[in-house]
Amino acid sequence: MLAAMASAQAAPTPAEVQALVGRYGCMACHGLVHKQVGPGFAQIAQRYDGDAGAPARLAGKIRNGGVGEWGRVIMPRQPSMTESESRVLADWVLSQPHSKTAPPSTGARP
Repeated sequence: MLAAMASAQAAPTPAEVQALVGRYGCMACHGLVHKQVGPGFAQIAQRYDGDAGAPARLAGKIRNGGVGEWGRVIMPRQPSMTESESRVLADWVLSQPHSKTAPPSTGARP
């Protein structure tokens, strides 16, 4: 029953995702493809490609912050972000197109 309800929820529109990205300042640190301060969204999608647990873990990282996944760069907490907002953003990040043949960036400096 819950699965049917979850699948009945409409996917967020690009405008809704754009509003969340703007509200939480994601683009201040992340590029769509390449690293800026933090990894690019495509790099994140590439690293977690095929990992069934990635959406929940990434949603937690987005909301709670962290350090060490991509080098020494700190991902700040987003305490005002709801769990559903973090899941929408995680799902969107993981849906970004990426090269499946290139190794994912480690975040380490050359």
